[in-house]
Amino acid sequence: MRFLAITLIAHRPDPVTGELKSTRARFREVLDNAVLAEELGFDGFGVGERHERPFISSSPPVVLSHIAALTRRIRLFTAVTTLSLLDPVRAHEDYATLDHLSGGRLELIIGKGNGAAQRDLFHVTPEDQWDRNAESYEVFRRLWREDRVTARTRFRPELTDAEVWPRPYQQPVRVWHGSATSRESVDLAARYGDPLFSANVTHPVEPYAELIDHYRERWAHYGHDPADLGGVVWILSGSRGLARASAALSSVARAPPCRPPPPCSCTHQTPLGSATKHRCLKPTRSKRHPLAPVAMRHTHGGHA
Repeated sequence: MRFLAITLIAHRPDPVTGELKSTRARFREVLDNAVLAEELGFDGFGVGERHERPFISSSPPVVLSHIAALTRRIRLFTAVTTLSLLDPVRAHEDYATLDHLSGGRLELIIGKGNGAAQRDLFHVTPEDQWDRNAESYEVFRRLWREDRVTARTRFRPELTDAEVWPRPYQQPVRVWHGSATSRESVDLAARYGDPLFSANVTHPVEPYAELIDHYRERWAHYGHDPADLGGVVWILSGSRGLARASAALSSVARAPPCRPPPPCSCTHQTPLGSATKHRCLKPTRSKRHPLAPVAMRHTHGGHA
């Protein structure tokens, strides 16, 4: 059982007072929240990546590096790193550096991202976004594992016996694949035997249940052991939920495990997230789904 807090660092006026904090003050608030999350016993703090209003989370490795300097234990998540928009070589350099500075606390969640404005900013089209994401991940994955890489690529200059420095601290870093609705990301995760991160706060649960079912099917299709399936759940985003969540830590620790199959659901209409192996706070009488709202667990390798 693991608990994770996430922010996309939205920067907009307070809905009640109309006050807009300065950019510096908003970043300071995020840093304070990360320190608070560690003090409350959270296992991870995640910073998303967006390149459009009203978000100022365009540089997660910089923010997470500062958080790494202020904390000692909490794991540092990207939620998500938009590899479809990034050069995988540069992304490797940034995150390998962060991995060293944090003492190996980095956890990557990758995805294609969304939003037309940021797509236009990087001259990425809807037609090639999935291919860019898959290619960038393949190159990134190899760079993390291999000292020298040769790769024929479509979306960046080809690599020939390339060395990229620094070499990472973790061998290898664990990579989650973020997907709210897309089967392409699910297939990519299953192909490489990677865990899936599927976050849903307000939408109906059925499409997410279908997504998890598809993940399980593709996992088996690529020859992976179904017993090794794992997942992550989106717990909270923002500062107000941190203190409330701390009160739930002890009760969740005492909660009995859900025992799929059959899968269980812990919300009436909408989950706070999803996982493929999980525990629940309070199971309800709602229709059962392979989703759960408050746990993060992975069952093979890594640091969960």
